[in-house]
Amino acid sequence: MASPDELTADHVATLIQSALETDRPPRLSPIGEGGEHHSWWVDDRYVARFAPDEAASLRQRRELALRDLIRTRTDVPLPRSVAHGRWAPGCGFTVDTRLHGTSGERQALSTAGRKQLAALLRALRSIPVADAAALDVPAGQPIEWERLAACAEQARLRLLGTEAVAATPLRPPLQETAPPVLAHADLKGEHLMVRSDGALAGVLDWADAELADPARDVAGLAISVGAPAAAQIAIEAGHTHATALAGVFLARCETLLRLDERLRDASDSPLPLLRAQTARAWQG
Repeated sequence: MASPDELTADHVATLIQSALETDRPPRLSPIGEGGEHHSWWVDDRYVARFAPDEAASLRQRRELALRDLIRTRTDVPLPRSVAHGRWAPGCGFTVDTRLHGTSGERQALSTAGRKQLAALLRALRSIPVADAAALDVPAGQPIEWERLAACAEQARLRLLGTEAVAATPLRPPLQETAPPVLAHADLKGEHLMVRSDGALAGVLDWADAELADPARDVAGLAISVGAPAAAQIAIEAGHTHATALAGVFLARCETLLRLDERLRDASDSPLPLLRAQTARAWQG
């Protein structure tokens, strides 16, 4: 893995100036979020993301190709790469267009924004699995509903009386695993950029996309926009009621597990965020 210390502002500016073929170095501002990318704002127009190793570089290249494929099916805004290159042996970078908006954690979606999300899910399910697999999009792990429900029920019992959790036991949905579709697989609020009028400004970070049960993206929306809205979005996208209910159930289980893990000091996720996501998943 290349050291983050190598990514000084001067080094980044030189790389981006060369990649963009501009006559002056860009204005840079580091993005303070963690993760596998070292990221910088560039001139308020772009985002530069630097992958720290070869595996992350491969995912980054796959993400660029995947976004181009998705664009052929929907007009929901996605970042577009305007330049790319290498910053260290085996380590790539990309300069993407910046989608201006506010995180979905802080700005609510309007009815129009929710319709855009339905259009996005509809587009994803319309893409042949073989086309996504040809870009090396991996297959996600099957959801083990019974095991998930049992683990989440144990978490619920530990949280009962100290957190605002359901008083009734969890029961897994009665459905067979749905056929896999192309899924973003991480549709949490921070990856939804929302305009001030509530419209969707774009969807970020497709690096974890996979061929998965469509309930996976419904679950992401449940922790972002609330369970009732997520179920409605899924149905408008053409998924079955069973898939919508399964996605809500998945979100409820996973939020209980993450909240329980945090309260046992087994993770460092922000507690207010986990509580907010749990509340959204249990709406309705």
